[in-house]
Amino acid sequence: MISCCGLHTVYVLADGHSQRFFALEEGVMTPRLWSAAGRLLVVLAACAAVSGAAADDPAKGEWRYYAGDNASTKYSPLDQINRSNVSKLRVAWRRPHIDPELVAANPGLRLSNNYRSTPIMVDGVLYATNAVGSAEAFDPETGRTLWTQKTAAGVAGSPGLGGALRAVAYWSEGGDARILTYQKQYLYALDPKTGEPFSGFGDKGRVDLSVNGQYLWNAPPLVVRDLVVVGSAMADQDSATKMGGPAGEVRAFDVRTGQPRWTFRVIPREGEPGIESWGDESWRFVGAGNVWAPMSADDELGYVYVPTTSPTNDMYGGHRPGNNLFTDSVVCLDARTGKMVWHFQTVHHDLFDYDNPAAPILADIMVGGRPVKSVVQVTKQSFAYVLDRVTGKPVWPIEERPVPQSTVPGERSSPTQPFPTKPPPFDRQGVTIDDLIDFTPELRAEAIEIVKQYRYGPVFTPPSVVGDGPDATKGTIQLPGSVGGADWTGAAFDPNTKILYVPSMTNPFVANLLPGNPGQTDLRFRASNRALLLGPRGLPLMKPPYGRITAIDLNRGEHMWMVPNGDGPRDHPLLKSLKLPPLGHASRGAPLLTRTLLFAPDGDQVNVRTPEGGGGKKFRVLDKENGETVWETELGAGVTGAPMTYMHKGKQYVVVAIGGRDHPAEFVALSLP
Repeated sequence: MISCCGLHTVYVLADGHSQRFFALEEGVMTPRLWSAAGRLLVVLAACAAVSGAAADDPAKGEWRYYAGDNASTKYSPLDQINRSNVSKLRVAWRRPHIDPELVAANPGLRLSNNYRSTPIMVDGVLYATNAVGSAEAFDPETGRTLWTQKTAAGVAGSPGLGGALRAVAYWSEGGDARILTYQKQYLYALDPKTGEPFSGFGDKGRVDLSVNGQYLWNAPPLVVRDLVVVGSAMADQDSATKMGGPAGEVRAFDVRTGQPRWTFRVIPREGEPGIESWGDESWRFVGAGNVWAPMSADDELGYVYVPTTSPTNDMYGGHRPGNNLFTDSVVCLDARTGKMVWHFQTVHHDLFDYDNPAAPILADIMVGGRPVKSVVQVTKQSFAYVLDRVTGKPVWPIEERPVPQSTVPGERSSPTQPFPTKPPPFDRQGVTIDDLIDFTPELRAEAIEIVKQYRYGPVFTPPSVVGDGPDATKGTIQLPGSVGGADWTGAAFDPNTKILYVPSMTNPFVANLLPGNPGQTDLRFRASNRALLLGPRGLPLMKPPYGRITAIDLNRGEHMWMVPNGDGPRDHPLLKSLKLPPLGHASRGAPLLTRTLLFAPDGDQVNVRTPEGGGGKKFRVLDKENGETVWETELGAGVTGAPMTYMHKGKQYVVVAIGGRDHPAEFVALSLP
């Protein structure tokens, strides 16, 4: 055992068993036999609480935050369910995403089976929102309802504006406690015991979050110290068809009174830092750049970490020359004031819809013998940007490298983009002929004919205009596409081993532009459509895996292993006779990490913009050390929300939201007999 800077490093020699799985060699999935003999597993445990880390057991086996903690690790130290008994898991209870009596009483109610909710568990009670966004409390042992929020907003409404948010938040101090949630445009503080709003919060128990008459968001509120922090989202159709629009804001409110405490504007205003990155004074009218993803916080430092997104328009930026700060950035804010401490831009002058889609993960790591408080942003472009969360400086060098330039009239694309030197990309980047599907010569020939119709190249190849001449193309194939790499599912981090587990998708995307019709848009060019590109005969265009999980050692910035995540299309009539191994699903399935296991479920086809055949229905558990599937089952549909775990009356449970095109959405709880 080696002691350094108050940390104890324990070296444990792994056993000599060998495991067969698929390794990534130059972007191609090839079977290799990896031996665990002699492998060194480094386990770091802090002597005392370390800020931002989740090494300490949550009180009473609780799950108090959407992602397990404010560090967004998706980690729990519980291990009653482990490799030796996970095969005995069975369904303990099921709970519909809305009370059937409520549906019967509101026959015009519009509901979605894409139920994105994840419960939190505090003081022996589960809290979540139902299909129309009302908060509910229910019993962790049975799923029985304890109370349902009653709001003046009513139950009718679209799934986008009135549907489930990803999670509620919890705050307590002394004898005071409250659930923070919102429905439609209203933020509420509720009594955890009764669900009644606190009358002294905002205006008679609620705060109006609407800006210009609307509010759209479904990420969980972030509670840090005595504040509740919220972001915002903008409708895609607005960002696709307009130069301007509402600009993104992050706002903080007092958890006791609901009084506004500060506002951070992603797009700067006159006299503010970053304005020089908006040519032609485009900061005056450009919109979006919002924070639609979850956020994270370091409670000890008092910092909030926000992942910002692309500005209007997603794929044409001729009207907004420059790097466009602070869009597509990781921004660190002082929780007391909302003032920016530092920022790092992950995409300059975004033309790719490369929103930062997941909460930054706070990871205390050891690099070159030196402890580092890091923050990790996983991205759609399949990079993990690892930064010092105190200073914002890269932990390993991040290089500005030349990228392909736009050929679109009026566009001034960024000459360079930031490329991390470590860790390596966790999914395939760019398109070459060698990357195309090649299970049979016929499929490969058809794939080549498909890509000939498009412009393609390395990552950050910009959109192009659809032409009508004999040599014209139908736009640009982008890989990763805007629905590729990592998505809102994020990643999971083990604070003991310092391993990051990243689910990702290989989803080619067509970025095609048409001249703007003045009667429909004020843009010189607009996106024709937002299409995922399939390959020959409905199969994927690229070689597998189409979904994967990559384990990354954050102490070294190196990959440990990669495995396909799911079966993929190996049962397709053209492939079935080939008896292929798992090929991976291009679907959104959030991970859950415990002391001994990695839960890696398939995302269902019902998830927005999942390619045909991309979803799965398996709920899968992997060995953390090597990615081997330990156990899997089917619950009736794939997952739509992020799984969580807790301990109640001496029994560990795992709960996840599922739903499908033909399967009503519900929570499913698993436990040992």
